[in-house]
Amino acid sequence: MRTLIATAFVSLDGVVEAPGGEPGYRNSGWTFKAVEHDDAAYELKGREQDEAGALLLGRHSYEAFAPVWPDMTEVFPRYNQLPKYVVSTTLDESALEPRWPATILRSLDDVAALKETDGGPISVHGSASLVRSLTDAGLVDRFHLLVFPVLLGAGKRYFSETDKTMQTLRVVESQTYGNGVQKLVYDVVR
Repeated sequence: MRTLIATAFVSLDGVVEAPGGEPGYRNSGWTFKAVEHDDAAYELKGREQDEAGALLLGRHSYEAFAPVWPDMTEVFPRYNQLPKYVVSTTLDESALEPRWPATILRSLDDVAALKETDGGPISVHGSASLVRSLTDAGLVDRFHLLVFPVLLGAGKRYFSETDKTMQTLRVVESQTYGNGVQKLVYDVVR
């Protein structure tokens, strides 16, 4: 079974919306504004790219990444080569970016079936709505979080507010960097 890893830049109050400058959010680009850049804090991101066997995205994240990431060959060389999957009930095949092809999965059952295939870890970037659904369905195996020392207030949250049974996590890695960013890697305890 493949490991499904949900990875995100997250504020201390759980907001993940527009960390890189995506339009439409009042705090857009907050990862650049909140702290000074520290290469060491992003080591996890390089490791994720090296270890990933596939990318899984929600429709909105796919639509944001697909036009941009193919041109980011120095930053995301391996992601551009990996199989990509988009979870969406509404996305039409004709809307897929030809330079960043993907397979559309129509349900969480399709995601569960993908986890049963051979290959390396499945990495979920961005995709807050999808991550909330995957977490609620018990499909996430690990979280890779870079927590920024900022409170954003409003914005898309990473974890759902669904009333469900407590889920225990086990710390696999943690580190605080000089700029205050914390790396938190958790395995989901089953």
